[in-house]
Amino acid sequence: MSIRAPRKGENYELSVDLNSEYREKRKDAIKRTIASMTVGKDVSGLFPDVLKNMQTDDLEQKKLVYLYLMNYAKTQPELVILAVNTFVKDTDDPNPLVRALAIRTMGCLRAEKIIDYLCDPLQKCLRDENPYVRKTAALCVAKIYDLKPELVIDNGFLDQLHEMIADSNPMVVANTVAALSDIHVSATSQPSTSSSDPGIFSITTSILNKLLIALNECSEWGRVAILNALARYVAQDEKESEHICERVVPQFQHVNGSVVLAAVKVIMIHMRGVRREELLKQLIRKMAPPLVTLLSSPPEVQWVALRNINLLLQKQPDILSNEMRVFFCKYNDPLYVKVEKLDIMVRLASEKNVDALLSELREYASEVDVDFVRKSIKAIGQTAVKIDVAAERCVNVLLDLIATRVSYVVQEAVVVMKDIFRKYPSTYEGVIPTLCANLDELDEPEAKASLIWIIGEYANKIDNADELLGIFVDSFTEESYPVQLQTLTAVVKLFLNKPDSAQGIVQRVLTTATKDCDSPDVRDRAYIYWRLLSTDPGAAKAVVLAHRPPISIPRTTVSPALLEELLGEISSLASVYHKPEETFVGRGRIGADAVRKGTDLSDDRFSAQKALQTVVAGQQAENLLDFDDAPAEDGQPSGLAATEVLSQTPAAANLLAGTSTNPLDDLVSIFGGGGAGMSAGAPGGFGFGGAQAGFGSGMSPVTPSLAAPMAGLSLGGLGQTPTTPAPPQPQPQSQQDDLLGLF
Repeated sequence: MSIRAPRKGENYELSVDLNSEYREKRKDAIKRTIASMTVGKDVSGLFPDVLKNMQTDDLEQKKLVYLYLMNYAKTQPELVILAVNTFVKDTDDPNPLVRALAIRTMGCLRAEKIIDYLCDPLQKCLRDENPYVRKTAALCVAKIYDLKPELVIDNGFLDQLHEMIADSNPMVVANTVAALSDIHVSATSQPSTSSSDPGIFSITTSILNKLLIALNECSEWGRVAILNALARYVAQDEKESEHICERVVPQFQHVNGSVVLAAVKVIMIHMRGVRREELLKQLIRKMAPPLVTLLSSPPEVQWVALRNINLLLQKQPDILSNEMRVFFCKYNDPLYVKVEKLDIMVRLASEKNVDALLSELREYASEVDVDFVRKSIKAIGQTAVKIDVAAERCVNVLLDLIATRVSYVVQEAVVVMKDIFRKYPSTYEGVIPTLCANLDELDEPEAKASLIWIIGEYANKIDNADELLGIFVDSFTEESYPVQLQTLTAVVKLFLNKPDSAQGIVQRVLTTATKDCDSPDVRDRAYIYWRLLSTDPGAAKAVVLAHRPPISIPRTTVSPALLEELLGEISSLASVYHKPEETFVGRGRIGADAVRKGTDLSDDRFSAQKALQTVVAGQQAENLLDFDDAPAEDGQPSGLAATEVLSQTPAAANLLAGTSTNPLDDLVSIFGGGGAGMSAGAPGGFGFGGAQAGFGSGMSPVTPSLAAPMAGLSLGGLGQTPTTPAPPQPQPQSQQDDLLGLF
């Protein structure tokens, strides 16, 4: 005998009430069911009981039942079919709200079994006399297309949507455009889509005129849909571009920020086709007030607006040239808003407003938020680099900040001063003693590296440069890698400027870097410097003390082509992230992984060909540290020709064809073919594998013609160098050993 479940619990009570003979009790039970569903409780077991309450004249109760159906249709697809008759009956209801509600709910159920029953009611609703029903039905077509595109095409729904663009009601037009745009995105996301695909929404001149007429009369979200469609339209000539701009400009006065940004996007796109200077200036002038108004929004909306303004300023720097004061930070602004405002203020900085900007930045530097203070000081440095005439004023402000002796302020100011020295060499040397006096305050790698760079750059003008650098040499192994690299270069600069007094310190730092340092970058740089100094001090001077071009602030943070693309995506996430949408979201129903995996096979083959070419280049390249003028072997193919030779091997052929069963073994055999040439090494060079893995063992002998300052420089730290290089001893190596030797 089967044991029945206990007749108790919340769901049982709801089931009893849903089947009550009293209407108010049933309605209250439906409300409690929806409340449980909203907080995440599983009430799917009540599906049959809720379904019984679907046929009612109470509109509120019908909405609640429909809401329940939408939530659980996926888990109970068989039971949803029972509701079809009620849906179809409701689409013939005399009340337009009930008709629209029924067709909207049927579109939202997303159950395959119910879609076929939706076609006839949808046909009727698309031709309904009430515009509210028609606009709801238009969006329903887009939802069905997402589930079953062929059903929409076969039933002629797309043709009906194109006819509805000429509808007399602007809201119907707006929803029709939104539906066609969604279908267009879904159609174009498929890799096999052709230009003749019926899902492609091509905007013609006649459609353009209908959209412009409906633009001023529909709701704010309808305007956004129409403006996004206008942004896709390609104007036929200059006159049409001007016409579109003139019709869209009134949208700048809309209260909704999304409408304003969509209008800005349309203007920025169609301005490209406008040639009249007077009209261009007028459009730019009219764009400023609505952008400023967006800054009075809540912080989140402000940030989105600021990110879009940042993009606009990269394209049109004059848009807000007189509006810097509206970007001054308020005390209650969140950090993310303040950071964006700082960036925009630097972009707007000019000779006219630089005094007000510096005064404001000086105030920010005394704030309590450390990150904001650092970014404010960095902005002072960027202003100095950008505006030549204001550089001295910026340096004075930085000196005042250094005088406060606040650790993080001093450190950021030192970093900024390094950039100013890069921009204006030999101009502000009087500041160097002040910077050096704050040496004890520095504990961050970037600040230390900046001060070391300054000391090395001006080593010939700083009397105690060797003492200052000696402090960092003493603690060389304890410092971070950027500081070690900068110390190494600065000491070599000091030696080249003052060879007599700096011989001991350069010997010490080179020995420490090559023997005790665990960073391959630092060791390699030390080896290169050692080789340069011991072989040709003149070449060392030409390399290390070479003239560096002054730095400047880039006008754009993205490439020009990407900037144009992002301007066409204003008011979307792409313009907020300053990245193309493909980098953070999949297209249509294809995820980001599928986008990456869907690369063309020809691209893979091209990549493999490039990889093989790189292998060949590595096998045939001379040792960059070998200064001997050894002639290259003749008759050896190089570049693409060498790739073709290499690709004839079975392993490379498998890799190129994509049929390799074990890519690692194939790679080993490719590398192994030329491994002997790499591991043997030329005289004066060094090998990657085998007995010559040590760098110093193959150093070139020091010739007697070295300059006098180098006479005492010993190479003892790297092992003794023979007067005549011994011929390399070839060693038999397996392919696997050779690959490991490479790494």
